[in-house]
Amino acid sequence: MTDPAQQLAALVGSRLCHDLISPIGAIGNGVELMALDPRPKPAEIALLADSVASANARLRFFRIAFGVATQGQSTSRIEIVPLLGDLYRTGRIAVDWTSPVDLSRAEVKLAFLLILCAEHAIPTGGNIKVVHDDNGWHITAASPRLRHDSALWSLLDTPFGGPEVEPAQVQFPLAGLMLDHLARRVTVDVALTNLTISF
Repeated sequence: MTDPAQQLAALVGSRLCHDLISPIGAIGNGVELMALDPRPKPAEIALLADSVASANARLRFFRIAFGVATQGQSTSRIEIVPLLGDLYRTGRIAVDWTSPVDLSRAEVKLAFLLILCAEHAIPTGGNIKVVHDDNGWHITAASPRLRHDSALWSLLDTPFGGPEVEPAQVQFPLAGLMLDHLARRVTVDVALTNLTISF
Protein backbone atom coordinates (compact mmCIF):
# COMPACT_ATOMS: atom_id res chain seq x y z
CA MET A 1 0.00 0.00 0.00
CA THR A 2 1.28 3.48 -0.84
CA ASP A 3 2.30 5.56 2.14
CA PRO A 4 -0.34 8.34 2.52
CA ALA A 5 2.27 11.06 3.10
CA GLN A 6 4.23 10.03 0.01
CA GLN A 7 1.02 9.90 -2.00
CA LEU A 8 0.11 13.44 -0.90
CA ALA A 9 3.58 14.69 -1.86
CA ALA A 10 3.18 13.15 -5.32
CA LEU A 11 -0.29 14.68 -5.70
CA VAL A 12 1.06 18.12 -4.76
CA GLY A 13 3.77 17.76 -7.39
CA SER A 14 1.17 16.83 -10.00
CA ARG A 15 -1.05 19.73 -8.98
CA LEU A 16 1.78 22.26 -9.26
CA CYS A 17 2.84 20.98 -12.66
CA HIS A 18 -0.73 20.94 -13.98
CA ASP A 19 -1.51 24.49 -12.87
CA LEU A 20 1.77 25.96 -14.13
CA ILE A 21 1.77 24.28 -17.55
CA SER A 22 -0.89 26.63 -18.94
CA PRO A 23 0.79 30.01 -18.27
CA ILE A 24 4.26 28.67 -19.07
CA GLY A 25 2.92 27.13 -22.29
CA ALA A 26 1.44 30.48 -23.23
CA ILE A 27 4.83 32.11 -22.65
CA GLY A 28 6.35 29.57 -25.01
CA ASN A 29 3.68 30.31 -27.63
CA GLY A 30 4.35 34.02 -27.37
CA VAL A 31 8.08 33.49 -27.81
CA GLU A 32 7.45 31.32 -30.90
CA LEU A 33 5.23 33.99 -32.43
CA MET A 34 7.82 36.67 -31.81
CA ALA A 35 10.51 34.44 -33.34
CA LEU A 36 8.55 34.31 -36.58
CA ASP A 37 8.66 38.09 -36.80
CA PRO A 38 11.26 39.74 -34.55
CA ARG A 39 9.53 43.10 -34.70
CA PRO A 40 7.64 43.52 -31.39
CA LYS A 41 3.86 43.39 -31.61
CA PRO A 42 1.55 44.62 -28.83
CA ALA A 43 -0.62 41.48 -28.80
CA GLU A 44 2.33 39.13 -28.44
CA ILE A 45 3.98 41.26 -25.77
CA ALA A 46 0.66 41.44 -23.88
CA LEU A 47 0.34 37.63 -24.06
CA LEU A 48 3.83 37.21 -22.63
CA ALA A 49 3.26 39.79 -19.90
CA ASP A 50 -0.06 38.26 -18.82
CA SER A 51 1.36 34.74 -18.81
CA VAL A 52 4.42 35.74 -16.80
CA ALA A 53 2.20 37.56 -14.28
CA SER A 54 -0.08 34.52 -14.00
CA ALA A 55 2.79 32.08 -13.46
CA ASN A 56 4.40 34.42 -10.94
CA ALA A 57 1.15 34.82 -8.96
CA ARG A 58 0.54 31.05 -8.93
CA LEU A 59 4.05 30.38 -7.66
CA ARG A 60 3.67 32.97 -4.88
CA PHE A 61 0.30 31.51 -3.89
CA PHE A 62 1.55 27.91 -3.99
CA ARG A 63 4.62 28.86 -1.94
CA ILE A 64 2.30 29.77 0.92
CA ALA A 65 -0.39 27.12 0.37
CA PHE A 66 1.97 24.17 -0.09
CA GLY A 67 5.15 25.46 1.53
CA VAL A 68 6.49 25.28 5.07
CA ALA A 69 4.98 27.58 7.71
CA THR A 70 7.25 27.66 10.76
CA GLN A 71 6.10 28.59 14.25
CA GLY A 72 6.06 32.34 14.82
CA GLN A 73 6.31 33.16 11.11
CA SER A 74 3.92 35.87 9.95
CA THR A 75 2.49 37.13 6.69
CA SER A 76 1.10 40.59 6.03
CA ARG A 77 -2.24 41.51 4.50
CA ILE A 78 -0.23 43.98 2.42
CA GLU A 79 1.41 40.98 0.72
CA ILE A 80 -1.73 38.82 0.47
CA VAL A 81 -4.22 41.23 -1.14
CA PRO A 82 -2.06 42.12 -4.18
CA LEU A 83 -1.10 38.46 -4.59
CA LEU A 84 -4.77 37.40 -4.75
CA GLY A 85 -5.50 40.32 -7.08
CA ASP A 86 -2.79 39.14 -9.47
CA LEU A 87 -3.88 35.50 -9.25
CA TYR A 88 -7.58 36.05 -9.93
CA ARG A 89 -7.31 39.11 -12.16
CA THR A 90 -8.41 37.43 -15.39
CA GLY A 91 -10.33 34.36 -14.22
CA ARG A 92 -13.97 33.51 -13.56
CA ILE A 93 -13.46 33.78 -9.80
CA ALA A 94 -13.16 36.97 -7.76
CA VAL A 95 -11.65 36.86 -4.27
CA ASP A 96 -12.17 39.49 -1.57
CA TRP A 97 -9.90 39.37 1.52
CA THR A 98 -10.60 41.17 4.81
CA SER A 99 -8.28 40.67 7.77
CA PRO A 100 -5.97 42.37 10.27
CA VAL A 101 -2.63 43.51 8.90
CA ASP A 102 -0.38 40.91 10.54
CA LEU A 103 -1.35 37.25 10.34
CA SER A 104 0.06 33.89 11.36
CA ARG A 105 1.71 32.30 8.31
CA ALA A 106 0.30 28.91 9.35
CA GLU A 107 -3.24 30.28 9.44
CA VAL A 108 -2.78 32.00 6.07
CA LYS A 109 -1.49 28.68 4.69
CA LEU A 110 -4.68 27.00 5.92
CA ALA A 111 -6.83 29.81 4.53
CA PHE A 112 -5.14 29.46 1.11
CA LEU A 113 -5.75 25.70 1.10
CA LEU A 114 -9.39 26.34 1.97
CA ILE A 115 -9.63 28.93 -0.83
CA LEU A 116 -8.58 26.13 -3.18
CA CYS A 117 -11.28 23.94 -1.62
CA ALA A 118 -13.80 26.74 -2.12
CA GLU A 119 -12.71 27.03 -5.78
CA HIS A 120 -13.62 23.38 -6.22
CA ALA A 121 -17.17 24.19 -5.11
CA ILE A 122 -17.66 26.84 -7.82
CA PRO A 123 -16.32 25.24 -11.03
CA THR A 124 -18.20 27.62 -13.32
CA GLY A 125 -16.99 30.72 -11.46
CA GLY A 126 -18.27 32.96 -8.71
CA ASN A 127 -17.05 34.89 -5.70
CA ILE A 128 -14.97 33.89 -2.70
CA LYS A 129 -14.98 36.11 0.36
CA VAL A 130 -12.40 35.63 3.11
CA VAL A 131 -12.95 37.32 6.46
CA HIS A 132 -10.78 37.03 9.55
CA ASP A 133 -12.14 38.81 12.60
CA ASP A 134 -12.64 38.29 16.33
CA ASN A 135 -14.91 35.32 15.57
CA GLY A 136 -12.27 33.46 13.55
CA TRP A 137 -11.91 32.75 9.85
CA HIS A 138 -14.84 32.54 7.44
CA ILE A 139 -14.41 31.66 3.76
CA THR A 140 -17.58 31.90 1.67
CA ALA A 141 -17.90 30.68 -1.91
CA ALA A 142 -20.95 31.91 -3.83
CA SER A 143 -22.14 30.86 -7.27
CA PRO A 144 -25.45 30.18 -9.00
CA ARG A 145 -24.09 26.68 -9.69
CA LEU A 146 -22.60 25.33 -6.49
CA ARG A 147 -20.97 21.88 -6.39
CA HIS A 148 -20.77 20.09 -3.04
CA ASP A 149 -19.09 16.71 -2.71
CA SER A 150 -19.60 15.67 0.92
CA ALA A 151 -17.00 12.89 0.67
CA LEU A 152 -14.29 15.39 -0.28
CA TRP A 153 -15.29 17.83 2.44
CA SER A 154 -15.16 15.00 5.00
CA LEU A 155 -11.37 14.97 4.43
CA LEU A 156 -11.16 18.18 6.46
CA ASP A 157 -12.07 16.07 9.52
CA THR A 158 -10.36 12.80 8.54
CA PRO A 159 -7.57 13.54 6.03
CA PHE A 160 -6.74 9.89 5.41
CA GLY A 161 -10.16 8.43 6.06
CA GLY A 162 -12.09 9.37 2.94
CA PRO A 163 -11.96 8.79 -0.79
CA GLU A 164 -8.79 8.75 -2.84
CA VAL A 165 -8.16 12.18 -4.29
CA GLU A 166 -6.85 13.42 -7.60
CA PRO A 167 -4.18 16.14 -7.90
CA ALA A 168 -6.87 18.81 -8.35
CA GLN A 169 -8.34 17.78 -4.96
CA VAL A 170 -5.15 17.42 -2.88
CA GLN A 171 -5.97 20.63 -0.98
CA PHE A 172 -8.73 18.81 0.95
CA PRO A 173 -6.56 16.32 2.89
CA LEU A 174 -3.78 18.92 3.20
CA ALA A 175 -6.22 21.37 4.79
CA GLY A 176 -7.39 18.58 7.12
CA LEU A 177 -3.80 17.93 8.19
CA MET A 178 -3.22 21.64 8.76
CA LEU A 179 -6.37 21.88 10.86
CA ASP A 180 -5.04 19.02 13.01
CA HIS A 181 -1.65 20.73 13.26
CA LEU A 182 -3.24 23.96 14.47
CA ALA A 183 -5.74 22.10 16.69
CA ARG A 184 -8.61 23.90 15.01
CA ARG A 185 -12.12 22.66 14.32
CA VAL A 186 -13.83 23.40 11.03
CA THR A 187 -17.48 23.75 10.06
CA VAL A 188 -18.84 23.76 6.52
CA ASP A 189 -22.31 25.26 6.02
CA VAL A 190 -23.90 24.62 2.64
CA ALA A 191 -26.83 26.52 1.16
CA LEU A 192 -28.30 26.55 -2.34
CA THR A 193 -25.90 29.08 -3.85
CA ASN A 194 -23.16 29.50 -1.22
CA LEU A 195 -20.88 27.52 1.05
CA THR A 196 -19.11 28.85 4.15
CA ILE A 197 -16.05 27.31 5.75
CA SER A 198 -15.30 28.50 9.29
CA PHE A 199 -12.41 27.69 11.60
